[in-house]
Amino acid sequence: MDKIEKLGSSLIQHGKHSDRIYLMKLSRSDFTDITKALKKIAQIYQYSKIFAKVPESMKTAFIRDQYRVEAEIPGFFKGKEKGLFMAKFLKPDRSQLPPPRQTRITRNIKLAISQPVMDTIQVDKKFQIGQLSVDYVSELSELYRMVFQSYPFPIHDPEYLKKTMEENLIYFGVFHEDRLVAAASSEMYYDYQNVEMTDFATHPDYRGKKLALILLDLMEKKMVRRNMKCLYTIARSHSAGMNITFARKGYKFGGTLINNTNISGEIESMNVWYKNTLQPLSD
Repeated sequence: MDKIEKLGSSLIQHGKHSDRIYLMKLSRSDFTDITKALKKIAQIYQYSKIFAKVPESMKTAFIRDQYRVEAEIPGFFKGKEKGLFMAKFLKPDRSQLPPPRQTRITRNIKLAISQPVMDTIQVDKKFQIGQLSVDYVSELSELYRMVFQSYPFPIHDPEYLKKTMEENLIYFGVFHEDRLVAAASSEMYYDYQNVEMTDFATHPDYRGKKLALILLDLMEKKMVRRNMKCLYTIARSHSAGMNITFARKGYKFGGTLINNTNISGEIESMNVWYKNTLQPLSD
């Protein structure tokens, strides 16, 4: 499993699982030497990709080091500065997509964008929805193990889930007859006032019931109350359903991260969707 660690005052994730370095949080104090430090780690472990979230004001150093912008989100940092998702490919094959995969990604994006935005989400009374406490980490980990053969973070581990709940993640769940049948999380970056809507999983027996949409609707309301100005996700490009879910809630397409993440058994490309929410959402 890839590990998360400090690089100076910045935060990275890296490992052979996704065969990459992910610069999750860039500290301005590291800006001068960060690309050299990332390159050094990549050379040691022979990674094939470096993926970085970068404020637009810091993009020059990355472009100079042959990074390219794969996606962008206006207002990513405190609702003011654009965020860039930048990539440096260290092996040619990592940057290539076979035509069938490219066709599938393009089709899913077009399908999602064509969907009407849903302002009101109705919840069937047979489902109960709410925030999950640490009492549910075992049930939550079991759901994630069932849905995901592999994942970039150790969400199959109850102790990891408990740790993240104590830090900057809130998990939400949908129950049917006291059984957890769907879940997702909001990973909050308080310094930036943005939040990643992530870790969506639905039990196979309950797919097609719009449970991810129900969860996303609740998560948005909770996050705006916490003064999060930018909501975003990094969704599997092969999953038409997840891309449609975010488009239906008014999220805009920000770009595709090529061969980016090991999820469900293989490295997949991911689509970035975002929403800038400066005004409180209605209940």
